[in-house]
Amino acid sequence: MRSNAACTHRDARPRQRAARARIVVAASTLLAIGGLGLPGPAAARAAAAQAPHDYRRACALPGAAGWVSCLALVRTNVTQRPQAAVGPGQAPADVGFGPADLESAYDLPSATAGAGETVAVVDAFDDPDAESDLATYRADWGLPPCGSGCFEKVNEDGQASPLPVAAGGSGWATEESLDLDMVSAICPACHILLVEAGDTDLPDLGAAVNTAVSLGAGFVSNSYGAAETAADPGYDTDFFQHPGVAITAAAGDSGYGVSYPAASQYVTAVGGTSLTLAPGPRGWAETVWGDVASGEGTGSGCSADDAKPPWQADADCAARTDNDVAAVADPNTGLAVYDSYDEGGWLEVGGTSASSPIIAAVFALAGTPAAGTYPSSYPYRDPAGLFDVTSGTDGSCAAAYLCTAGAGYDGPTGWGTPDGTAAFSSGVIPAATRPR
Repeated sequence: MRSNAACTHRDARPRQRAARARIVVAASTLLAIGGLGLPGPAAARAAAAQAPHDYRRACALPGAAGWVSCLALVRTNVTQRPQAAVGPGQAPADVGFGPADLESAYDLPSATAGAGETVAVVDAFDDPDAESDLATYRADWGLPPCGSGCFEKVNEDGQASPLPVAAGGSGWATEESLDLDMVSAICPACHILLVEAGDTDLPDLGAAVNTAVSLGAGFVSNSYGAAETAADPGYDTDFFQHPGVAITAAAGDSGYGVSYPAASQYVTAVGGTSLTLAPGPRGWAETVWGDVASGEGTGSGCSADDAKPPWQADADCAARTDNDVAAVADPNTGLAVYDSYDEGGWLEVGGTSASSPIIAAVFALAGTPAAGTYPSSYPYRDPAGLFDVTSGTDGSCAAAYLCTAGAGYDGPTGWGTPDGTAAFSSGVIPAATRPR
């Protein structure tokens, strides 16, 4: 792989502190939370999170077993903006959270860690504007430019050409923009490898995962999902069994229930939360992302086909339990993304498609995984390095912890969301696993 020396981070903290003041609705909004009046940006963000919102799937649902859908969700009640309407070097003030928000919410060393690590994003079809859109995102949020050696795009065979057919209109270009932007937001010093599969079937996408690992990626994000099938255990060993590599997979956006490859015992299954500004020492609050009425929200639950990894010890799933950890996914509290190819500019996007690349990049900030280990086991060693999400549900289930958050381990958010990088490092001190 090429060096990522060109990605050396310049200090963006003044701009990042300013970015936290970006608001979703008018700054004059005032909301009382728990008797405390929160003026300005905090009130605006909190009010926006309480209001009803609308969003749509970027990609169509798969039509047959073994085929997948991307899991990006696009908000439809915020104004999308072409870059020309925002201005060079400026991110929009009212379209989702930016890098500084994520760095603050998850207490991350984004400005100082990750150099020398390669994070791969696996998606389907070609986004011709992926590199230029990524450059716009990074420039407008004050991140260092991703120049020579920082970004690379290949097909599922690892070649620069021929690339797959263009993604136009399929929604996968939006997915690629979301994935690349989230990796950049969390780990701006990381090298980014985009591997584009030729189609949306698991064998093609699985081959792309193998290619990413063969090209040196220590971290691989998969923001897509399919219904479980009897073929999954074979796919596990063919595509996802890569010790020493942190492979993350989105938990799904259809509420309680599991999807593949998040159900694989060899990946880190990443659930989703709703993230809002809040009073208190952390300055943020999270609940399970779930809308029981619509049936949408993070996936979770028991696999029907995939074996339980040895580090899981919860009593109510004989097989693999989803999830391991979580990050923001609710499109109502979504992320700012720049996609000129399918969407024409800035938009707000969510779904567990966002949480998967976020967690892959957090693993990269934590450093190279230990050879022969499965990084999905790391959070189980000592969950103290995670924010424990204790409220919210993604549906109905027989064993409450599989669909409802509570103290300690639960299905929707696993052990919790990042509180720094200690829980994602192979160097954490082992502690007794604490199943619910």
